[in-house]
Amino acid sequence: MKITDVRQEYFRWEKSRPITNGMHTYTHCGLAVITVETDQEITGYGLSGPVLGINPFMMVDELRNRLIGQDPMRTEWLWDRLYVPKLTGRKGISTRTISGIDMALWDIKAKSLGLPLYRLLGEYRRSVPVYIAGGYYEPGKGIADLQREMEGYMEQGVSGVKMKVGALSIREDAARVKAVREAIGPRALLMLDANCAYSSHRAVQFAGLVEEYDIYCLEEPVAPHDYGGMKRLADKTVIPLAAGENEYTKWGFKELIDTGAVPILNPAPFLMGGVTEFLKTAALSQAHCLELAPHGDQTINVSLGAAVGNVSYIEYYPPAYDEVWQNAFNDSLEIDREGRLPAPERPGIGFEPDYSVLDRFRII
Repeated sequence: MKITDVRQEYFRWEKSRPITNGMHTYTHCGLAVITVETDQEITGYGLSGPVLGINPFMMVDELRNRLIGQDPMRTEWLWDRLYVPKLTGRKGISTRTISGIDMALWDIKAKSLGLPLYRLLGEYRRSVPVYIAGGYYEPGKGIADLQREMEGYMEQGVSGVKMKVGALSIREDAARVKAVREAIGPRALLMLDANCAYSSHRAVQFAGLVEEYDIYCLEEPVAPHDYGGMKRLADKTVIPLAAGENEYTKWGFKELIDTGAVPILNPAPFLMGGVTEFLKTAALSQAHCLELAPHGDQTINVSLGAAVGNVSYIEYYPPAYDEVWQNAFNDSLEIDREGRLPAPERPGIGFEPDYSVLDRFRII
């Protein structure tokens, strides 16, 4: 089997309502799909994270010639062939593009063997514990609305919820955290995500205000490059820290692990290097007795979470987060009665784009 073509499609649409996290307001959503075709009529699909709506399609043109005519089963060798730091950069758009290509190659590999991805990778379990991500800032959304939102998520039987912090003063956000804890009760996991909004000293102040609410983790409290700030915060709070959604490759995660500050890692397979690098990062984190809670949409993470033993939870975005995204793929992923997400059983990576939905939002 040989690769015959590699292409990228990009779709962008306006959200039904803007949402804000600790740093940014999102008015639109983007989806970059990378397709790898073969001479055996097996097509692989991967997702490549757009950068605030920027489509890295030019990188696909750069990398295509390194793939045409090659055997798609050689995922390890092809990853090294694509990753040439001095030519295309070590992080950012280039690695995001490689991530989508690598994902598509694993899709081909699993389809050719007639196996769902999670079984090909070892099948640690068939369903994965989830928490629901929400709690964004929205115009007109008060604390009572936030409480109702989080209560509604917990009614689905999930392990916990995650809410945004960082866009308001630390005392205002602490009041929001207190209200959510009161709404969901003492047993539910409560995770906070600052999206890099704080300096290290402000993060220390904020953590001190919310420690009493039994926080499962505080995610990305400081800038992703501020390893020193992360360590200073970790030394001053009992709240476990989480980070990694803005980290790239196993080498980047080694630097993060070496800080000794982050017990919960959030690799995003569609950004940090694809399935190949996710598996290496998982092994690296397991050797250091750390948890994984992959960042991002459940579409790919459920299969990886079902395959890897030290994935504690995966992030689940509810349909209300973005109606188009929820219908963008031909199979929906639904939380079961136990509050877990079953891994897809179809051969391959578990999803394919639904162009009947996406084509009206096509950019390229």
